[in-house]
Amino acid sequence: MRWQGRRQSDNVEDQRGEGGGFPGGIGRGGGFRLPGGSGFRTARGGGFSGIVILAAIFLFLKFCTNIDPMQILVGEGGGQLVPGQSQAPSGDTSVKNDDQMTQFARTVLAETEDVWSGIFQAEGQQYPAPTMVLFSGQVRSACGFASAASGPFYCPGDKKLYIDLSFYDELEQKFGASGDFAQAYVLAHEVGHHVQNLIGVLPKFNAMRQSMSQADANSMSVRVELQADCFAGIWGHFTKQQGILEVGDLEEALNAAQQIGDDNIQRRTQGYVVPESFNHGTSAQRANWFKRGFDSGKLESCDTFSGNI
Repeated sequence: MRWQGRRQSDNVEDQRGEGGGFPGGIGRGGGFRLPGGSGFRTARGGGFSGIVILAAIFLFLKFCTNIDPMQILVGEGGGQLVPGQSQAPSGDTSVKNDDQMTQFARTVLAETEDVWSGIFQAEGQQYPAPTMVLFSGQVRSACGFASAASGPFYCPGDKKLYIDLSFYDELEQKFGASGDFAQAYVLAHEVGHHVQNLIGVLPKFNAMRQSMSQADANSMSVRVELQADCFAGIWGHFTKQQGILEVGDLEEALNAAQQIGDDNIQRRTQGYVVPESFNHGTSAQRANWFKRGFDSGKLESCDTFSGNI
């Protein structure tokens, strides 16, 4: 991936070394994260022909959940604080470290900003970019407290994505998913959750799952996560158009998607799989939906809410 020398995002808060936090953990209605760490609880130009995918979501919400679909674009901000906890402080927004991995993360974030700004602009809308919070060890967000063991996550409550960059070492060493495009996929997936938050998918899911059984919530969570994978693929599609990708980059991302599938993780950690507990999707599903977005670059290709996945 030819990322050096490209624009770097300023939408970054570097909280590494601050060590803030409090006990509790991300609440059930809180962050959306990529599986990882030791805590396995587990564009331009695309246009909003994605109205098609929103229409599919509208139909799902109307006929399956009794939720008013006309409110889906309101962007309610689905994250909520764990009871008894307060909003996270704004913190120091300066970027304290400028090592190569920090530069890489800022560059990838900038690329997602360009792609999604183009897609939103094509429909006469503005794309409010998320903030990326770099932390070490532990962090608190509007969704509650989290440790590095939780892996990268997105909090809809404050519209920020959180990552301890040491996760990339684990991604390579524990999961066998190496390469800079595999690392970029991690960030693009969390940005995919931000897009879902903006179009109303996450607020509705957070509201729905409060009254769902765990099995039903897991099943719906898989569809949400696979759509974020597909959105990451859309970003990859336009990144390829810009000539940034190199030979083998797509394979790196597909390998990463496969390595962090629920079935693969469960086999590695407990020696057997429990399909009803899946909440991110199987290895095959994750790779397939990323590839769909990558091949098409179109939002309507990412309708994970209709039919089989």
